[in-house]
Amino acid sequence: MCDISRREFLFSGTAILTLAAEGELLGGPVPAGAAEAATADLIAPDIYFHEGNVADNADAVCNNGWIMFEDYVLVIDANFPAGAKLIIGKIRSLTDKPIRFAFDTHHHGDHAYGNQVFVENGGVPVAHTGVIEEMQRYETGYYGNKPGRWEEAAKGRADLRTTRLKPPSVLFSKDLIFDDGKHRVELMHLGVAHTHGDALAWLPKEKILFTGDVCVNGPYNYVGDGDVGKWIETLEAAKQLGAKIVCTGHGPRSVATVLDDQQAFFKALREQVGSVMAGRPPEEAKTQVELIRATLKGNAQIARFVATAGPDDAFPAQVQKVYQELTGKSLAALERQPRLARQVHARSHGSASASSA
Repeated sequence: MCDISRREFLFSGTAILTLAAEGELLGGPVPAGAAEAATADLIAPDIYFHEGNVADNADAVCNNGWIMFEDYVLVIDANFPAGAKLIIGKIRSLTDKPIRFAFDTHHHGDHAYGNQVFVENGGVPVAHTGVIEEMQRYETGYYGNKPGRWEEAAKGRADLRTTRLKPPSVLFSKDLIFDDGKHRVELMHLGVAHTHGDALAWLPKEKILFTGDVCVNGPYNYVGDGDVGKWIETLEAAKQLGAKIVCTGHGPRSVATVLDDQQAFFKALREQVGSVMAGRPPEEAKTQVELIRATLKGNAQIARFVATAGPDDAFPAQVQKVYQELTGKSLAALERQPRLARQVHARSHGSASASSA
């Protein structure tokens, strides 16, 4: 017993004890709120996952994670400001270690707009260099002289109006490693996917992968800022890591098969668009969207990734994006779909604005 820590002892065996059980077992007090946080979020010793709420104006929209190292805490994704405050509160109910780093998996607001909140609480925003490049392109209110995505998103989110955009200040071009001898977290850019600056957090000892929106678990894929063909390749690289637990950017956390399923969805989408639309004149394209949707919905492996027709339907934009990638041409019948998809993405990812994250 002298060679292992109290927490390591309590986590040995087949069952993982909650923090409340640990306190009861050792006869010590449990901090206020700690039992609830541990029960909901604990996935391995010192490693936590929080599932966000993909809904209009939710506090925490994206999924978050955090790792409690010996001397500090690393947070996965900054969320929106309200979400950042919620996550900081959860962490504070568990530990008084300083929150030193907030890793933005990509530049979208529901993953990065909470950076300033972490800075005010002693943290440093960290990201791949592509995140800065994307922010320079879209955050023209910060880098230029005209309103950008932050300003548009602030119209629908009060929490943005009480803080400011804070781009990440610690950048890496390929990978960045945190290792205290007990825990190791490797931040890595595996290629273009959801955006051109996506990066993942890999925990090789625990075989846990935090994917950001490189992989989601439900109909949450926004393709407007990425490349579907390259996305498939990036997912293949992620699969090679050998994860056992996959903490997706949106939707419930899962296991390794979610990477297969996400990749299979994009492969099937490209195959269907190529075979059904390639030989048809552009004006007929729109008539084929529902046929492709029905075909993909009929595939049990990928059905959950296919959006349902309705006002918040991004599927036609996914078809349009893939067609453009395959042929180099835009479908006139679907020319409004990319903008509609951004509106859907804005609404479902925490802002009513058409140009938000």
